[in-house]
Amino acid sequence: MKINSLVSGMLMGLLCLSSAAYAYPGAQNKQQAQGDSRVRFVSILPQSYPIEAIPFKDTKGNETSFGDFKGKIVMVNMWATWCPPCVRELPALERLADKFSAEEFVVLPISIDRDGKDKVEPFLKSVGLESFSTFYDKDLELGAVFPLDTIPATFILNQQGELIAYVRTFVDWDDKEAEALISAFLSKD
Repeated sequence: MKINSLVSGMLMGLLCLSSAAYAYPGAQNKQQAQGDSRVRFVSILPQSYPIEAIPFKDTKGNETSFGDFKGKIVMVNMWATWCPPCVRELPALERLADKFSAEEFVVLPISIDRDGKDKVEPFLKSVGLESFSTFYDKDLELGAVFPLDTIPATFILNQQGELIAYVRTFVDWDDKEAEALISAFLSKD
């Protein structure tokens, strides 16, 4: 009886030691994962891709298109109020835009909420982002040029309005690598 208890205790100890190193799948890479930048998920196209100038609406209901922003690097961020990762990105997008000259770089957050401004404005106010400026595409017209099946989705256009990069997942836009990425696009003038 004492031998069985001793063997059981030793086995339990070994199991505890081995599980301490790998408490859950992926734990062994925890240190590496913490240092990873989500900016690495941005896909840079080998050559720019022309896109159609599809109209979307500003906060006053006026139509605009990407052609109105030619001459600037444009970061288009497709988002919705019902998408927590999307909402999480919004303040960082605003901070990223503030790091660059508005003459060279613009961030265009575009809500795809079906109720448009009627849903978005009260929502932004409720989460403390009442001064956040967004555009609207409640009819998903931009789905003709951008895949909108996954959001958040961010598409980057060059000064000619051509697609040069995209990412279809949450990105921490406060990351220094995001600033470096935009700087690199700006320097390609």
